[in-house]
Amino acid sequence: MPSMDVVSEIDQHEVTNAVDQANREVTTRFDFKGSDSRYDQDKLKIVLRSGTEFQLQQMLDILQGKLTKRGVDIRCLETKEPVISGKTATQEILVKEGIETEIARKIVKAVKDSKLKVQAAIQGDQVRVSGKKRDDLQQVIAMLREVKLEVPLQFTNFRD
Repeated sequence: MPSMDVVSEIDQHEVTNAVDQANREVTTRFDFKGSDSRYDQDKLKIVLRSGTEFQLQQMLDILQGKLTKRGVDIRCLETKEPVISGKTATQEILVKEGIETEIARKIVKAVKDSKLKVQAAIQGDQVRVSGKKRDDLQQVIAMLREVKLEVPLQFTNFRD
């Protein structure tokens, strides 16, 4: 019985590379000279530090551009509100990985509403879809690509 997993994963290495590139660009740009602006990364959390809120917004744009160039979907970023205290402004960005339960339910509902002869089950932070025919699974993939969700989806572990 053919099956596949619907997941939302990101390449950690590419995120690290994008943060390093953004750090290099911020240190060389003229409008950031003397501002002590930098990016700090701790696994799935990126902290932007700068002097003003305007510079934070510029830094966020730089980071999103670098992530996009490296093939990381920016829908996986959760941007927190900037915190301004004295001469420093910080902003946290969380990198979301995995499918949350609420979104997984939407995926299962969309699969069931499609009237295809497949079953969808939530398994942790992924959704397993299985059916009798490979063509049904391919139709599910096409249908899920059309559905607008808050997270990027990948289709892995495709088995016949």
